[in-house]
Amino acid sequence: MEKLYLICLLFVMLLLPRVQGMAQPVTRTLGLQEVIALAQEQSAAARQAETSRENSYWQWRSFKSDYKPQLSLQGILPDFSRTINPVTQPDGTTEFKPVSINNAELGLSLSQVVGPTGGRVFVTSLMQRFDDFDRDQTRYNGNPAIVGIEQPLFAYNNLAWAKKIEPLRYQESQRQYLEEREQVAVTATKLYFDLLLAQTNHSIASQNQSSNDTLYQIANEKYKLGRLSKNDLLQLRLAVLNAELGMAQAALDQQTAALALKTYIGMKDTDALQLLTPEGIPAGTVQADLALAEAKKNRKENLNFSRRLLEAESLVAKAKGDNGLNASLFATFGLTNRGATFTDIYDRPENQQRARIGFNMPIMDWGRQRSIHKVAELNRQLVQYTVDQEEANFEQAVLTQVNQYNTLKARLSTTAEADAIAQERYEITKNTFVIGRISITDLNIALAEKDQARRAHIASLSAFWTAHYTLRQLTLYDFEQQQAILLETQDIR
Repeated sequence: MEKLYLICLLFVMLLLPRVQGMAQPVTRTLGLQEVIALAQEQSAAARQAETSRENSYWQWRSFKSDYKPQLSLQGILPDFSRTINPVTQPDGTTEFKPVSINNAELGLSLSQVVGPTGGRVFVTSLMQRFDDFDRDQTRYNGNPAIVGIEQPLFAYNNLAWAKKIEPLRYQESQRQYLEEREQVAVTATKLYFDLLLAQTNHSIASQNQSSNDTLYQIANEKYKLGRLSKNDLLQLRLAVLNAELGMAQAALDQQTAALALKTYIGMKDTDALQLLTPEGIPAGTVQADLALAEAKKNRKENLNFSRRLLEAESLVAKAKGDNGLNASLFATFGLTNRGATFTDIYDRPENQQRARIGFNMPIMDWGRQRSIHKVAELNRQLVQYTVDQEEANFEQAVLTQVNQYNTLKARLSTTAEADAIAQERYEITKNTFVIGRISITDLNIALAEKDQARRAHIASLSAFWTAHYTLRQLTLYDFEQQQAILLETQDIR
């Protein structure tokens, strides 16, 4: 029995540390850059941006394919019919005869659009077969080769305008992807500092609770010795109770902020997070001229403005082309033949030509054509005014953000020094209070200033880093590395 008891005791001693280790949550320490990297890699917002980018890429591929040769196969296999049809007889009478026939048709066509003219050229080969089952007859008709052209005359050329507009739209979507990634960084930064501030408040509340409890115990002894008034003792007791309430609220705020951050960056684990306070900041200030120049070069706005103006121009051209003289040319030249067998089609085929020019010209439209054209021109003018205003607003936003960035950066050293002074002053005041040389009021003032200075410094860091990543988003420029934020884009040729 003694041996069995020793074995069980040894087993429990070996297993207990592992069970305790499993029961305790793992604390994961993260810095600001790590959180941003996680958000840009696995957050829902990052995945949405990536999906939108892929969508725009395949739309671009679809557009490019419209200008490539198109090979298609068309056919009807079969078209069978068995019915009774009226048949006119040689003497003019009508007889209803049973008819059992089948038609089959197959065609292979190669076409190519002509972007500069808006037309289309094509090469086609057609084959038709007719079967009369009642009379046991088979006939073939075909066009071994037909070369043709379809060309609108004086009309709006959608192909030419699309070739100007769509490359801008695609490049705009790529820059939009970069901006959305930087927006992820901005949002992650805000949530990071929300949690960091909550953790700071929790730490402050914990320290205040411990400190106030210690001071209360000391004050209680002084009160018993008659060296402290009842009012000061009650004030310290009230401070202990407030610290306990603050501790509970800080713990709740910390849990809420941690959940918000983990949800946004896509963390599925249950590890506790401990965030690091960013120490280093980018050196130097940002020059407004550089930021504005990079913003105009890198952001999607310039492409967006150009695309919208081109779209307005294209609508003017469409209004003009669709309401004037519209004509179209259709011409084909090829070979044709018929026969009782399939090979007869290719035995000395005959020439086949076809040419057609159609037109439509309004004679009296009661000012409709002029009105449509005028509306398109006014819309173009409105787009121009809107673009000018948006361009001015964009420049103002960049310059404002530069000023905010530089101001917040200069303020950081002030808040850091104020934080250090307030912490030191509180320690001095607390020690002075312990020896009875200052009142509880002075101690509470020093405590409030200490907490306020710490929170102000964290708030300054939050505002600065948020401004830092917002400026990156507005300019798509990395001011630390002195280079544009670029991604390798798919071929747009």
